[in-house]
Amino acid sequence: MAALVLAAGSGSRLRPLSRLRPKVLCPVAGTALVDHALARVEPVVGPGSVAVNVHHGRRRLEDHLTGRVHLSVEEPEALGTGGAVARLRPWLDGRPVLVVNGDTWHRADLAPLVRGWDGERIRVLVANAPGAVLGPTSRVLGSLLPWSEVVRLPEQPWGLWEVSWRRRLAEGRLETLTAATPFVDCASPGDYLAANLAASGGVSVVGAGAVVEGTLVRSVVWPGGIVRAGEVLVDAVRVGERLTVRAS
Repeated sequence: MAALVLAAGSGSRLRPLSRLRPKVLCPVAGTALVDHALARVEPVVGPGSVAVNVHHGRRRLEDHLTGRVHLSVEEPEALGTGGAVARLRPWLDGRPVLVVNGDTWHRADLAPLVRGWDGERIRVLVANAPGAVLGPTSRVLGSLLPWSEVVRLPEQPWGLWEVSWRRRLAEGRLETLTAATPFVDCASPGDYLAANLAASGGVSVVGAGAVVEGTLVRSVVWPGGIVRAGEVLVDAVRVGERLTVRAS
């Protein structure tokens, strides 16, 4: 089995943070989101069996990931979740694939997703949704695609829900599992702040090399950031010395 961490998105709703770093390189509790994702999938599939797709912020992601994973470059456009898997067919070479999002934070163990899998049906793990019907807005922790499904996917910019999951669900060829876990899709600055606070147990997060002389309340200071004496930062993200992004 191989794994794909999806990391090609632009993160437009996370601006201005995603203008400074690719979305998946934004740190949660001091660790880049993509590295959280790698730490979840590598124990399941083993080292050397993980790919990351890149498009937006490609150069910085290549600098961060080269030598650690297989990089799947998507040019001239990002291919969505379905197209990203299709692009990987030569590398997968007959293997099933575990697919996870690189821009979400959660604490789910992915081993139960793989345990007992029949290798034929698609299997999707969603967060805290007992009895819920899988849909395009489900909080997906990970999915397993057999090779027989991988070979059918078009190498075009489509999502897995549109090109695969919806049809297989109707055919009874998709199994949904659930896991009780905190889950945050880091789509906006408010979501990103919520992920950091969930990871830290509600304590403000201060990155490496940051200088905090003022007061932090439910806030994040990026590595190298500065909060001067007398400043009070509440529900915000500080980058550098001057940029303050409110969680609104």
